[in-house]
Amino acid sequence: MKKLFLSLILLIFALPSFAQDYQQDTVEHRNWFQRLFQRPTVVVYDTVYIYDTIITNSFGEEMDEDDLDDHSSRGSIPMPFDTLNTDDKFQKVILFDNGSWLYYDIPKPDLPDFISNDHWMTDQVHAYYDVNVKDLPEELVIPLCDSVHGWHIPGYGRMVSTYKVRKGHKHQGVDLGIPYGEPIYAAFDGIVRVALPTKYTGGYGNVVVLRHANGLETYYGHMSQYLVETDDIVQAGEVIGYCGSTGRSTGPHLHFETRYMGQSFDPERIFDFENGTLRDTVFTLKKHYFSIYSHEGQSDKESEVAATQVPPKHVTHTVKKGETLSGIAKKYKTTVKKICKLNNISEKKTLKIGQKLIVQ
Repeated sequence: MKKLFLSLILLIFALPSFAQDYQQDTVEHRNWFQRLFQRPTVVVYDTVYIYDTIITNSFGEEMDEDDLDDHSSRGSIPMPFDTLNTDDKFQKVILFDNGSWLYYDIPKPDLPDFISNDHWMTDQVHAYYDVNVKDLPEELVIPLCDSVHGWHIPGYGRMVSTYKVRKGHKHQGVDLGIPYGEPIYAAFDGIVRVALPTKYTGGYGNVVVLRHANGLETYYGHMSQYLVETDDIVQAGEVIGYCGSTGRSTGPHLHFETRYMGQSFDPERIFDFENGTLRDTVFTLKKHYFSIYSHEGQSDKESEVAATQVPPKHVTHTVKKGETLSGIAKKYKTTVKKICKLNNISEKKTLKIGQKLIVQ
């Protein structure tokens, strides 16, 4: 019994020393473990910046573990806890728990300058009034996405109307039944050519037109609100607005069009809207696809035959200097309202010389 009591006394006096050694070992182990597994993607400690596993100081010089231990001994490596937006949507501010902060650049789509040099009209929906289908090549190979440029379905909803002749008029896109206020996404990386409210666009309502590096343009109509401005660069999948029922619409939906040089073709040739997928990373656009009677699901021969059908005939007028909508309406014994409806434009629209208008 005395031996047991003596052993307990000795153990009690030895515990502080043992605990100190254990604590030191635990701290060293924790520091090593933290450096190996718990390092944030981007952190900052005073002038020490860490990107993944590459550690540099403010001069861009790589630091070894001894340098890091020297900084770590002054305190724990700060952890990011929040981000703030800046005036540039491709740059954020990362805040750390020690009061420091760091700019973080989000990769911006690499888009060539030339895509905004040709027919760059920002005050009207359609830009290629002087381009005729017969002048376009028989076939074009158009890349849609790659390892750098992505894609996104423009909206999640059931297709309620297809690319076709509807009530005697060309319906040059597809309608997706999306609940009011749900997000609308940029289909591909691009630049905003048009972001206009209903009073300037007629039937399209609040509309955004994006121009893409591959030559395509995509239209997003009837939105309740758009979030982008002309000349903004957007990424595929970026929310550009919210679904609505503005313009000539009987209920909330997205009117989505795909066009090349102003000529529309069936968007279902690009997207499988039922499954929310892209049909292929490369798209071969053929001239006969521009017919309102040519659609996804047809063979090439069927599409070529369909393209020979004559669409509803319209009388067109080329705007001359000094002409107004009221004067043109009077000339063709119609009304300004009917002309605007046929052309999806507002009655306050400023006409451009050479612009073609459907008048009947």
